[in-house]
Amino acid sequence: MKQLRGKPLKDFLKQVKHHEKELIFILQDVQDPINVGSAFRIADACRVQELILTGISAQPPHPLLRKVARGKQRRVQWRYMENASDAILSLKEEGYTSCALELTAESIPYYEAEYPDKICLVVGHEDHGVTKRTLSVCDTVIFLPMYGKGASMNVHVSLGIAAYHILHASKEN
Repeated sequence: MKQLRGKPLKDFLKQVKHHEKELIFILQDVQDPINVGSAFRIADACRVQELILTGISAQPPHPLLRKVARGKQRRVQWRYMENASDAILSLKEEGYTSCALELTAESIPYYEAEYPDKICLVVGHEDHGVTKRTLSVCDTVIFLPMYGKGASMNVHVSLGIAAYHILHASKEN
């Protein structure tokens, strides 16, 4: 098999069915520029409407973020807000449902959740996760089951898995 490059790759990707969901990422206190840069790449790949950086999240033009994002920080619409909870409440007024990716007693597996057409996906700090304040305004909380000995996955890896599932999950589940 030969890998696709250039025009053949663009033509191939044009035939792929695009999703109809409006997805927004909220990164709460995601401090590592590698995670933030990767989030920009995932946002571009998933046609995310907006990426919102909050708290102590790394921001462009951080050089390592820029290197990892490979220019996607210029392509993806983004903004900074101090508090993730304020961003969520603002998006709720626009009809978005908020979904945190976090381990709580109320979390449900990501593959069992129902995802509406307008959703914001919230991820938190690499060590501390999504804060109680932010969780208190979220509509739902999902988690990725861990089958090995680790309790969690890297922030950007978890974001990518959840985002692609949300985009391709049927309303009926």
